[in-house]
Amino acid sequence: MRVVKLALVVGVLAGLTIVGSTALAASAPAGGPIRVFVTDTSPVKSKITVTGAIGDYGTALSVNKNGKTNPHGNYEKVTLKQGGFWVNGTTLNKKLNKAKPQINKATCSFAFTGSAPTTVFDGTGLYAGISGTVKITVTFAAIAPRFKTGAHAGQCNFGNNAPALGQYQSIEGAGNVTFS
Repeated sequence: MRVVKLALVVGVLAGLTIVGSTALAASAPAGGPIRVFVTDTSPVKSKITVTGAIGDYGTALSVNKNGKTNPHGNYEKVTLKQGGFWVNGTTLNKKLNKAKPQINKATCSFAFTGSAPTTVFDGTGLYAGISGTVKITVTFAAIAPRFKTGAHAGQCNFGNNAPALGQYQSIEGAGNVTFS
């Protein structure tokens, strides 16, 4: 009886090992097209969802080249449930900094869109060995307040420190990744 139980346990464990390794192999990304969707939650942190060859979600943190949190950083440190990677957004940020918004002074509204390639690299976990390029598009629109008093009373306040009355932002992209 004891031998039968031992044989049964060994058989079940072997079956679980085969099923487990098959499931693990199936979840390892093979590379290919991906889509990226980002929702800002603060000036430095965002929620991110990646679909396609990577099916995962988590957070993106705006950092400088050394990994220090920076709301104006050119890099994003992406942390997903099954691993992570870095994104170099230097080219995108340069393009966005040169974007010329469409401004309507009668309604105090403005909008702009910018798009450029970003580089994906330095993966960890399931995304070890990742590389690729993802073209990210940022769209932003807002309604600025009006000055209430002073020489500019009634005019639009488009200043960087003026709180928007309403705003919209969309960050998404598409590209291809490979794994070495």
